[in-house]
Amino acid sequence: MLEFLIEARAYIYFVATILLVIFLYSYIYYMYSAQQSGKKDYEKYARLALDDDILDTPIEPKQTNKDKGDK
Repeated sequence: MLEFLIEARAYIYFVATILLVIFLYSYIYYMYSAQQSGKKDYEKYARLALDDDILDTPIEPKQTNKDKGDK
């Protein structure tokens, strides 16, 4: 029984590792394609940690419910 649990743990670890790698690369591809198509500009978020003063300009303008089209 103990050998089965050790072997099952190894298989579960391997499958989890593969799934996490697939998730990581798909997220990287999504970010790259969104950057290239112009949907998002992720480079402007790189300065977020440096420009965090209360008087700094926001990265994106605040959207209200009227801007979103919600009622």
